[in-house]
Amino acid sequence: MKIFGVLFSPFVRKAYLVAAEKGVTVEAGTGGPGNPTDEFVAASPFRKIPAMIDGDYSLCDSTAIAAYLDAKYPEPALYPADPRLRGKAVWFEEYADTIIPVAALPILRNRFVLPKFMGIPGDEAQAVAGEEALAPMLDWLEQEVPAEGWLVGEAFSIADIAVATAIKTLSYVSSPIEPSSRPKTAAWYDRVCARPAWQQVAAIEG
Repeated sequence: MKIFGVLFSPFVRKAYLVAAEKGVTVEAGTGGPGNPTDEFVAASPFRKIPAMIDGDYSLCDSTAIAAYLDAKYPEPALYPADPRLRGKAVWFEEYADTIIPVAALPILRNRFVLPKFMGIPGDEAQAVAGEEALAPMLDWLEQEVPAEGWLVGEAFSIADIAVATAIKTLSYVSSPIEPSSRPKTAAWYDRVCARPAWQQVAAIEG
C-alpha cells in the first residue's frame, strides 16, 4: 500500500499510524501537491494529502483512509463498536482534524512553513495569536483526558491517534502540553508515544 504526503502533516501521519497499528506495510508514494505526479493525481484529484493506493483501489483524505483500513483490517479495531463510544471517537477525530487546525495553522505557517520552505520570515504576532486561540481548545482536552488509559472507553482508538498526531505536529514549533500546565494530557501523550506503532512511524519521520 502506498501513502502520499509528508509525515510532518498530522493527516498523513494519522494514515501511517492507522496502518502501523494494523500491521500494514506502507510504501511512500511519489508526488504531492507541489509535485503532482500522475499517480498522485489519480489518487487525489484535488491534490490533497494524504492519498492512498492499495492495489487497484485509491482514496484520499485521512478520515476516509482510516475508515477504509479499519474495515479491511478489523483487528485491532480503532473505531469502537459501542454506538456511544464510536460517536465520541469520531468527535475526537473531528476535533483534531477541524477544531485544532483553526488555531494551529497560523502557528505552523509562520514558524515553520514560511521560513523553512519559502525562505520568508513569518509573522510572530500571528503565531502568538494562534497560541492564544489554541489554549482554550487544549484546556478542554485536559478536562477530558482520563488519568489513565485512553480517550474513549478502555481501548486505544482513532481518537487517540488523531489528537496525538495533531499535537505532534504542533510540537515542531510550540510546546502545547507542558506537564506543569496540562499534566493529564502530557501523561496521556507519553502513553501514545510509547506504543510500538507510534515509534515505528516516528522512526520514519525522523
